[in-house]
Amino acid sequence: MTDLLTATFGSLSDADNRRLLTFGRGIEREALRVTTEGKLAETPHPARFGSKLTHPLVTTDFSEAQLELITPVFPTPESALDKLEEVHRYVYTGMSDEVLWSASMPCVLGEDDSIPLAYYGQSNLGRLKTTYRSGLGHRYGRGMQTICAVHYNFSLSDAFWTRLHEAEGSTETLKDFTTRRYFDLMRNFRRFSWLLTYLFGASPAVCKSFVRGKAHTLQDFDEGTLFLPYATSLRSGNLGYQSDIQAEQMNICYNSLENYVSSLAGAICTPLPEYEKIESLGDHLQVNANLLQSEAEFYSSIRAKRVPPPGENFLAHLLSEGVQYIEVRLLDVNPYLPLGIDDSEIRFLDTFLLYCLMVDSPQHDEQRCAEVRKNTMSVVQEGRSPALKLLDQGKERDLKAWANELLADIRPWAELLESTLSVPGYLESLGLQINRVSNPSLTPSGRILEDLKAQGIPFFRFAMNQALQHKESLTSRPMTETELKEYETLASNSVREQKAIEAADSASFEEYLAGIAASYKPLV
Repeated sequence: MTDLLTATFGSLSDADNRRLLTFGRGIEREALRVTTEGKLAETPHPARFGSKLTHPLVTTDFSEAQLELITPVFPTPESALDKLEEVHRYVYTGMSDEVLWSASMPCVLGEDDSIPLAYYGQSNLGRLKTTYRSGLGHRYGRGMQTICAVHYNFSLSDAFWTRLHEAEGSTETLKDFTTRRYFDLMRNFRRFSWLLTYLFGASPAVCKSFVRGKAHTLQDFDEGTLFLPYATSLRSGNLGYQSDIQAEQMNICYNSLENYVSSLAGAICTPLPEYEKIESLGDHLQVNANLLQSEAEFYSSIRAKRVPPPGENFLAHLLSEGVQYIEVRLLDVNPYLPLGIDDSEIRFLDTFLLYCLMVDSPQHDEQRCAEVRKNTMSVVQEGRSPALKLLDQGKERDLKAWANELLADIRPWAELLESTLSVPGYLESLGLQINRVSNPSLTPSGRILEDLKAQGIPFFRFAMNQALQHKESLTSRPMTETELKEYETLASNSVREQKAIEAADSASFEEYLAGIAASYKPLV
């Protein structure tokens, strides 16, 4: 580890290292709009926010009542969080008496058909987005889609990649080197992602309305709540964004960009009889009857990303141009935090991701992939159990011992970031994670269950109380006139952009879908 640090950073000045270690980071936070009674809002997406099809900061995810708040890319945790807070404050100016739900697992839900799909207008692109969501509802149920998360987008600078390319003496082009090393990062992330689930999982309990009529193995906590005693992130388990069909029918490979693209494209082009039955129920209930309607349906803890030009196939562009950034998708919304995430979590994520990039990353074979899945599910359901064992190359390992070993290996990278950037917080965050390993009650999941017990309240009431506190905190500092005008401009521009997209359509929706399907076939 010391040799690796020295070889890459040791001969450079502090100023050069600060330039190398300035990461790009963006945050996407999903949140349900709920009524004062804690029920899913039935109102449409507020017109004040403009077009959810084209607005860069305020859109929707699955449901019309499910906001997605997005930041641009920023060089520091503070600047990203400041923008995210500003977006939160703005949406509260257009929500009347509604509240942003504070947790990943949803509020009180009615029947599936009471959950409205997000509507994006009559352009082919807008219809595609709604049709895709309809497909998700038919495949997994609309209730599952109301689960919310925080997504963390992370990139390293061009200067960093140039320096690492030189330090490792690579003969590849810089683009190929960068892409290969991003895949190294992602394989290690998957191998060690159970640690993040343990440290930041914040969904150990659910409202009983969420599993109404479904088979489950949860236990009664009280008359309104189900839980598992040692659970960390039920959102990441069988109740949430896991698909048995995906796990059984496909194996997306992270060993190289070519394998990743071809295995994803193969899933998008492979019909599944179970989904073909949906076709008999009506027209345009899903984008297609294949294993995946698109790469967006791939439920994974981390994804390779690149922003394609409008109209270009995402996977084709990724294959041609390489990885631009990675998207971390396993983070629960922390109900104790108004934004669902804070700077301490971001600093640990940055350190963890740098560590995953810079240490040896073995290729994933069937055994490693199976262990990733098994370790994930074990920590989801039993992460805080003192007896939990995980698998590492066929050998059982005690979670706490393995976690402490990883955190000790991560420490030099935290020290590097703190000393180079001259910003405190990296070592403090690492210390917090060490304490969480020693004392599981300090994890968000542990705190939530202890608070439910201490306060004698169900999960619904706890999450609603947190949501109301966050609303009060976020609305206590009103938007300035300048800020409001900036958002008014964004909203009006987004409406014009949607109208332009609608006016530009020349093909029928059927032709549009056929063109999309055809664009995946050369990638298989």
